[in-house]
Amino acid sequence: MTTQAPGTSRIPPEYARLVDDAAIFPPGNAPLGEAVRDHQEHRAAPYAELLGPFVVSDVRLPELIEVLAGSEAPLPVTVVVTGGAGALEPAARWATGTPLLEARGFEIALRDLDDLAGAARRVVAAADLGLDVPVYVEPPLVVQPGHAWLTAVDEVAAADLRLKLRTGGVTADAFPSPSSVAAAIDAALDRELPFKCTAGLHHGIRHRDPETGFEHHGFLNILLATRAALDGEDVAAALDEPEPAVVVRRLQEAGSDALARARRWFASFGCCGVHDPLEDLVELGLVAL
Repeated sequence: MTTQAPGTSRIPPEYARLVDDAAIFPPGNAPLGEAVRDHQEHRAAPYAELLGPFVVSDVRLPELIEVLAGSEAPLPVTVVVTGGAGALEPAARWATGTPLLEARGFEIALRDLDDLAGAARRVVAAADLGLDVPVYVEPPLVVQPGHAWLTAVDEVAAADLRLKLRTGGVTADAFPSPSSVAAAIDAALDRELPFKCTAGLHHGIRHRDPETGFEHHGFLNILLATRAALDGEDVAAALDEPEPAVVVRRLQEAGSDALARARRWFASFGCCGVHDPLEDLVELGLVAL
């Protein structure tokens, strides 16, 4: 795999490794071989530092290893575990058992919605893999975090794992409100929990999709909201801001250093089209290529 030469990044630190390449997931659904070739091209491009790992489900790891046969360098991956807690260990064995892959993270959803704390404890026990790799735990989407949700998040925090927050999907009800996302971000930061987001964050600014009518969150709004939470400001208002000029002004007022510090907590987001967030950053004047 060809990679960009050191010292040639054009991506400011607050956007470095922000976008995890989820090209094979909906709505992109790219064929695996094509997605891998595109990912390798991204890693050789001037915007390579924008890119995080390639996102793959555990059930497709054998296929991915076949696609990578003969590669000179390992592919950095984050693995979405599709089963329960017991599926973490075999996923880790597949991801770490070949020189063709470099495991950068594992992601797993809590499946027992009637006992979220118990589900979290089972994931915590299974996540003791002896690997220096983050594990992101996805609690269910909620309108407002209640006792069960917060107890599960407490279990995740106590084990030094991380949170995964779902910010969209293929149906309208998969998109949480700004107040719901704000409550989740506040809960994460109150517990010093880094988090990543998944689904729906194709663009930088909050907007209504003209084809579906769905209200999408913006990844720049998420970054601003994280900064707002750290500064004791209105998190939901930052998420709900639809005006590009206002978002850009607030990012500029915050400054690169403060935004980069916010990225300690807002680790990344998965996106099925790397060019979408890149083009937004360039059009908004936040990245120069």
